[in-house]
Amino acid sequence: MRASPPLSASLILVAATIAGAGCSSSANSSGSNGQYGGTVVITPNADASSLFPPLVSELTDHLVQDQVFDRLAEIDENLTTVGDKGFTPRLAKSWTWALDSMSIAFHIDPRARWHDGKPVTAKDVQYTFRAFTDPKVASPNASGLANIDSVSVRDSMTAVVWFKKRTPEQFYDIAYQLVIVPEHIYGSIPMDQLKSSPLIRTPIGTGRFRFVRWDPGTRIELVADTANFRGRPKLDRLIFAPAPPATASTQILVGQADFMEGFPIDRAAVLDTSSVARGMVLPTFGYTFMAMNRFAHKSTTTPHPIFSDIRVRRALSMAVNRVAMLDNVFGKAGHLSHGPFPMSVKFADSTLHMPPYDTTAAKAMLDSSGWRVGSDGMRSRGGAPLRFTILTPSISLFRQRYAVLMQAAFKQIGVQADIEQGDNQVVGAKTATGDFDAVLWTFSMDPSPSGVRQVWGTEGIASGVNLLRYSNKTVDAALDSAATSFDPKQTKRFTSRAFQKIIDDAPAIFLYDVTLVYAANRRITLAPTRPDEWWANLADWSIPADKRIDRDRIGLTTAQR
Repeated sequence: MRASPPLSASLILVAATIAGAGCSSSANSSGSNGQYGGTVVITPNADASSLFPPLVSELTDHLVQDQVFDRLAEIDENLTTVGDKGFTPRLAKSWTWALDSMSIAFHIDPRARWHDGKPVTAKDVQYTFRAFTDPKVASPNASGLANIDSVSVRDSMTAVVWFKKRTPEQFYDIAYQLVIVPEHIYGSIPMDQLKSSPLIRTPIGTGRFRFVRWDPGTRIELVADTANFRGRPKLDRLIFAPAPPATASTQILVGQADFMEGFPIDRAAVLDTSSVARGMVLPTFGYTFMAMNRFAHKSTTTPHPIFSDIRVRRALSMAVNRVAMLDNVFGKAGHLSHGPFPMSVKFADSTLHMPPYDTTAAKAMLDSSGWRVGSDGMRSRGGAPLRFTILTPSISLFRQRYAVLMQAAFKQIGVQADIEQGDNQVVGAKTATGDFDAVLWTFSMDPSPSGVRQVWGTEGIASGVNLLRYSNKTVDAALDSAATSFDPKQTKRFTSRAFQKIIDDAPAIFLYDVTLVYAANRRITLAPTRPDEWWANLADWSIPADKRIDRDRIGLTTAQR
């Protein structure tokens, strides 16, 4: 699960290898032999919020986490979530299923070492599960582990995972959701103090890159783990230097940065003729919607004075011409949303019934709910104006444009919508505490129906991923059935039933599967990508020896050095 203001794409995969920029580095001497070497500067549009896997939630968190830490097994590019055939060994060299399929014994690779040199053991797996699921930690990823009962230690190199029930995605639940952390580093810290511990800001993992430094708001630096049990990365160093899209795109075009997700779509044509960078489109699992809070600000019980009424939510949904807005913002590159999912997932359904664009019906519905038009053309009820605020991330040009278009659409039916912009931290804090009326939000889901349960199921409320605290027993039952079905056709039938019910309840206006352009310097050779994580094989990116630049002396701005 990745719920965050940064956007994602859901388009057709372009070539897996692209030439782009890099540089030599003084990270280690082995980088000069031609096969290995170079630094890549990546410009996410926001800083990380946490580098401790149980607390990871934002895009930049995941970018760094997946280079520094490992899972027990890694899913392949087909993203098959049923059974274990789509997974390859990582920290676990092999695994053994119990005859009744109610447990899996993971056999730790004896070569695996933490970056401080200590061996990985079964106790690390056991501790990690506790850290992810202890309510005192409040991991946003805990709901993905709901079917796991416990983890026991059979011997120092064998961790046994026990399940509550047999499901098609048992292996996926543990392998995809659990990122293993060292018990000997964090185990002595009380669970309720982990979030504030300074140790989680200097992570020690088993990944192919080691953590070096984190200068908040400026850069996160990693270097190659040259003795890694899975082989050293082809690059010497990674630098994540957050910057707003406009700044990052300029850095890409002049060669100061090497890769960015979300190059401004209205400037994408310059990448076709640039001698420095090249554009591409990669599929991911993100979709964007305007969420309407059914509860009053910072409350979990008091109804919202406007959005607690389903008639108002439906009226606003019908006031929005989603097709025209999509064309206005994205032109021919846009992909219209079909519901609470991206069309890139295997169980997507384009036949669901979305609210029609019908301003006449929208006005009549507001009339019936008591919101009457005054002499100024705006609506009120009992002296209170029909007025609310749309919270919008300032880093997102697309959502800023949508906010303005939706504001105009709502005004046509007598509704006043004010726009409030904020950075990632502000938007994240407000949504986490329910301190908002409406918010333009992008959710990047997992490749499984369980990802839907996290954001739209009742179980996602406790973990904070279900930011609207949306709850419907029919939806829960359908998603539970989808997650436990071994028949893909049945899975899709159940998810479609859940999706339609969510659409009918109108907790949000589903807008678009976001179209993004990724930009890479032409001298970088990329490794194959995955729809859920373009960075999954970042350790296999490479730079020809004669194309490297010394990023210690050139390329980075003064603040990034």
